[in-house]
Amino acid sequence: MTNEERPAGPATTVEDEASAVLAESRTTVRPPLDRGEREIKDAVLRMGVLVEDQILAALDALIHHDAEAALRVIQDDRRINEAQFHLSSLIATVIATQQPVARDLRFLLSLDHVTYELERMGDHAASVAKQARKLAPFPPSGPYVELQGMARLTASLVRGILGALVDIDEVAARKVAARDDEVDRLYHQTFEKTLAVMRADPANVDPGTRILFAAHYLERIGDRVTNIAEDIVFLATGEIEDLNP
Repeated sequence: MTNEERPAGPATTVEDEASAVLAESRTTVRPPLDRGEREIKDAVLRMGVLVEDQILAALDALIHHDAEAALRVIQDDRRINEAQFHLSSLIATVIATQQPVARDLRFLLSLDHVTYELERMGDHAASVAKQARKLAPFPPSGPYVELQGMARLTASLVRGILGALVDIDEVAARKVAARDDEVDRLYHQTFEKTLAVMRADPANVDPGTRILFAAHYLERIGDRVTNIAEDIVFLATGEIEDLNP
């Protein structure tokens, strides 16, 4: 059959060839990138669960003046540090080997920042535990009601912001960030009540100071949750926004 006798078909253009190359590239490159992103996201969620557990464990040690429990919280902080180091290495490897661009690169860089914020939350939880160790010699007393509320609220905010991160849910992230105002309110209540107790009896100055430090660290966890919420808003919209002005 001569060229003239061949049935006519659609002409192959440069654009067609380029599209075919890109399609082939996506089938060979995209799955490893997707797997890497899923692995990183799952590891971030596990790291967040560790942080939540640490906050609640530090609170329990603080309320019961349990020096041994506080020491376990302090020692377990290394698990969070190790998780952050592992994740940073994994993110760097995925970026280097898969060369993500646009949304994927933004996603990975944001997750790297999330791991930093989670690691700092773990440090704050360990700092609460350090105050619990210093409180251990004193009889359990003091304005713990607001402090318990702060700790449980910050732990629930960590869980909530991780849920928003999974779905890149801008609306949920904003709702979680807004609840940081509740953390601040409880912090101010704890501060005022603790100062009143300290003024009433000089013997309360030392333990009261420990409570104030613990409340400060919990308040900082709330601020870092807001930072992650801002990362989620950035992922969803591409816009940088201050959610806690």
